[in-house]
Amino acid sequence: MSDSKHSNCEESGDATENLKLSVARTLKWNVIDKVSSQILYAVTGVVLAQKLSQEEFGLVGAIMVFQMFAERFIESGFASALLQRKSPSRLDYSTVLWFNLSMALALYLLLFILAPWIADIFQGNTRLIPLSRVMFLTFIINSLSIVQSNRLIKRMETRMVAVSNSLGLIAGAVTGIYLAVSGYGAWALVWQSITVATVKTIILWFSSGWTPMLAFSFPVLKSFFRIGSVVMFTSLLNTAFQSMGSFLIGSKVNLSSLGYYTQADKWSKMAVVSISQVFASSFVPLLSKVQDDPERYAHMCGKTHRFAAYLLFPGMCLLAVMATPIFHTLFGTKWDPSIILFQLMLIRGIFFTLSNLYGNFLLSVARSKRLIANEVIRDTASIIAILITLPYIAITAPGNPVRGVEIFLWGQLAATIVTWITSLILVIRISGRTLLSYLGDLLPYFALTCLSLIPCIMLLNANLHPLLICVLQSLAFMAIYLGINALMKSRIQSDMLGYLFGRFRKAH
Repeated sequence: MSDSKHSNCEESGDATENLKLSVARTLKWNVIDKVSSQILYAVTGVVLAQKLSQEEFGLVGAIMVFQMFAERFIESGFASALLQRKSPSRLDYSTVLWFNLSMALALYLLLFILAPWIADIFQGNTRLIPLSRVMFLTFIINSLSIVQSNRLIKRMETRMVAVSNSLGLIAGAVTGIYLAVSGYGAWALVWQSITVATVKTIILWFSSGWTPMLAFSFPVLKSFFRIGSVVMFTSLLNTAFQSMGSFLIGSKVNLSSLGYYTQADKWSKMAVVSISQVFASSFVPLLSKVQDDPERYAHMCGKTHRFAAYLLFPGMCLLAVMATPIFHTLFGTKWDPSIILFQLMLIRGIFFTLSNLYGNFLLSVARSKRLIANEVIRDTASIIAILITLPYIAITAPGNPVRGVEIFLWGQLAATIVTWITSLILVIRISGRTLLSYLGDLLPYFALTCLSLIPCIMLLNANLHPLLICVLQSLAFMAIYLGINALMKSRIQSDMLGYLFGRFRKAH
C-alpha cells in the first residue's frame, strides 16, 4: 500500500512539474510574442505618426469602429469555446473554421454595400468608401487564422504564433512606411493591415501541420453554442462599447479629434491589450485543465491574480507618468493633445485587464450566466457614463482641442472601476477564494508601485532631453521596484524569472 501511495505521489509530482514546464514555455513565447510585436508596432507607429496627419488617422479610426465589431462577430465565441473544451477533435476545429470563414464573407458583402452609409455617418467624408472596402478584407483573411492560432494555443505551443505575428508585423511595417513616405496617406495604414493579416495567416497555415476536414457538423456547432454564444454576446457588447468612443468622437466632433483619440488608444492598447492577451492565452488553457480540482483551481487563480498585479500596476502607472517625455521623444509636440487621453486609457487599462482576467476565470469553468451578468453590468455602467458625459464631448479649451474627449474618458474610467468591483464579486464564489485574499494580492504591488514612482515624478521637472528623462525614470523605477521585491524574496518575481528562463524554484 505504501509503495502504491509513493508511486501515486511521484506521478502527481511529475504531472505538476510537466504542467509547470508547459506554462513556462507558453508564457515565455507569449511574452516574446508581445514584446517583439510591440517593438515592431512602435517603430512603425512612430514613422507613420510623423508622416500622416491627424485627420488621416481619424479616417482609419472611423473604419476600425466597424472592423472591430465585424471581427468579434466572425469569431462568434467559438474559438474561446475551443479553448475551454478539454479535447477538441479535428471535426470540432474544422467546423469552427468553416463557420468563421462563411461569416466573414457574408459580413464583408454587407459592409461593402453599406460603405456609403458609413461615410455619411462620419460627416459625409467620401474617402471612407474605397478605404473601408479594402480595409474590410482583413477580417476575411484573419478568419482563416483564428482556428490555426487557437489550436496552437490550446496545445500550449505558441512559438509559431509568436513567429507569425512578428513576421507579419515586419512585412506590414515595410509596406506601411513605404506607402506613407511615398505620399499615399491613409492608404498606408490600410495596406499595412492587409499585409500583416496575410503574412500571419500564410505562416500559420504552412507551419502548423494541420489542415481542416472538408466537413461541417451542425451538431458540433450546436455543442459549442452554450459557451460560444455567451462569449460572442459579451464580446460583441464589449467591443461595441470600446468602439463607442471612436464612433461618437468621429460623428459628433471631427476627424482630427478622432485622430488624437485613435493615437492615444493605439499606444495605450500596446500595453493594455498585450498584457490581457498574455493572461488569456497562457492561463485559460491551464485553468481549464484543473477546473475539476477546486484546490488546485483556487491556487492557480490566486497565483495568476498576483502575477497580474505584479505586472499591471508598475507597467501601466510607469507609462502614465512617463507619457509626456515618451510622446515628446517620439513625436515632438505634434500629438500633445493625445497625452492626457493616453494617461487616462492606461489607468483605465488596469481595471479593464483585471476585469477581463476575472472573466477568464469564469470562462475556464464555463460559468455562462455569470459571464453575461458581468458584461451587462459593464455595459450598463458604460452607458450611464456616456449619457452623463456626452453633452460635453465637443468642448475645447485653449491649447486643448480634446477637452470634451478627456471628460468622456473620465466617465469611462469611473465605469471601468465599477465593472472591476462587480466582476470581482462575481468571481469570488467560483474560485474558492475570499474578497480579502484578492485585495491582499493587489495592495502590496500597488503600494510598492506608488513608492517606486516618487523619483520618476520628480524627474519630470528636470531640464533634460525627453529621451534622457525616459531612461532615468525607467532605471530609477526598476531599481526600486525590482530591488525591494528581491529583498522581500518575492515568490512572484522569482517565479516570473523562472517562467521566462524555464526554471522553477521548488516549493518548500
